[in-house]
Amino acid sequence: MYSSELLDRNRLVDAHVPLVKRIAYHLLGRLPSSVQVDDLIQAGVVGLLEAAQQYDATQGASFETYAGIRIRGAMLDEVRRSDWTPRSVHRNARRVSEAMRLVENRLGREAQPAEVAAELGVSLDEYQHMVSDAASCKVLSFEDIFEPDSEGEDLLPGDEPSPFEALQSDGFRAALAREVGALPERERLVMSLYYDDELNLREIGEVLGVSESRVCQLHGQALVRLRARMSDWTGHSSEQK
Repeated sequence: MYSSELLDRNRLVDAHVPLVKRIAYHLLGRLPSSVQVDDLIQAGVVGLLEAAQQYDATQGASFETYAGIRIRGAMLDEVRRSDWTPRSVHRNARRVSEAMRLVENRLGREAQPAEVAAELGVSLDEYQHMVSDAASCKVLSFEDIFEPDSEGEDLLPGDEPSPFEALQSDGFRAALAREVGALPERERLVMSLYYDDELNLREIGEVLGVSESRVCQLHGQALVRLRARMSDWTGHSSEQK
């Protein structure tokens, strides 16, 4: 026989299934086309069930607010686990970041696309394709400019971070925030619209008056620039393959 607590939990889940779908379709607009909405919904339902089991009304947040956070987190965890990005894309992202780091260190200023392309020994068009690919595989958060198995991931706290790990994480985020603020104006604006305002690439293009592909290039260039400037934290070098 169902207890009243279980019945209440089931009612919460039933009432908030539409929330799962809303979040899934909202996220879908910011993810590569290879991500399927059904996979997001399935992961989101798991997050909803966990939220219903763990929700504590005495903590002050409404269930919808609490569940929304858990649902979105479950969807993003699923996307991270299902890495659709070819290893060659990760490898090229490392190459571009290292070339950008070398150019900026040598010139003492922001590296321009043509300068990075020359450092890589590729055409400007090929460079633009490389930075666009870099953007296509980094869609979740500022911390995700590093692939999941990189050293940068070790700087982020796990489920039970030690005080030292928490200090590392705080320092990492503070350094990252400084570097985001130091990006060229157009790249900084793209990052703000994408991550803070959660606009998709098409919407950002409409704001800036440029094509969606150009926004993707600016986004990718910002990501590889950040990665280059955060190399002291991540330990990436040109020797990594």
